[in-house]
Amino acid sequence: MKSRFVVVANVALLCALAFMDTGCKTKDGKLRWPWQKEILPNNPELQANTDVPNVFDDRTGALVSGARFEDTLAPVEGVKFAPVYFALDSYALAPSEGAKADQVAQHLLANAGHVLVVEGHCDERGSNEYNLALGENRALALRDYLTRLGVSGDRIQTRSYGEEKPAVAGAGEEAWRLNRRGEFALYQK
Repeated sequence: MKSRFVVVANVALLCALAFMDTGCKTKDGKLRWPWQKEILPNNPELQANTDVPNVFDDRTGALVSGARFEDTLAPVEGVKFAPVYFALDSYALAPSEGAKADQVAQHLLANAGHVLVVEGHCDERGSNEYNLALGENRALALRDYLTRLGVSGDRIQTRSYGEEKPAVAGAGEEAWRLNRRGEFALYQK
């Protein structure tokens, strides 16, 4: 009786493993696990899960919830802002870096047709999860600073790239210092 139970349990385990290994084909022909939801570019569930305020629809220009500026708007050419640098394990804006963010705020206040994506970046030290959270806090700190200067919050979105997009390759304090930053990307409404 005991050996029959072991055989049945092993067969059930093998069937479960075979099911997990098969995957399902999505509409674009890629494989996904059976328990994963299919993610499509125009999936309203994806848009509903973003923390983005109302922004422009790529079709009509009407306001919709969840659109990303970089997906729906054209980048502004010829305007580049200096990155804002942060201390190790910090998202506090240093007084010496405030002037850089002040320039961004002045530009946005003078150009009502421009919107902004604030990107938070980290150096390579720390786990991926920690760096993504720290990058998000850096972007949010810059967003908060800009809104306190009078820029409307619905014109600013944030992204965290953690350690994924270093400004400088390599290790050492100088490379790490340059990678702990917030960057600004402008888009035209």
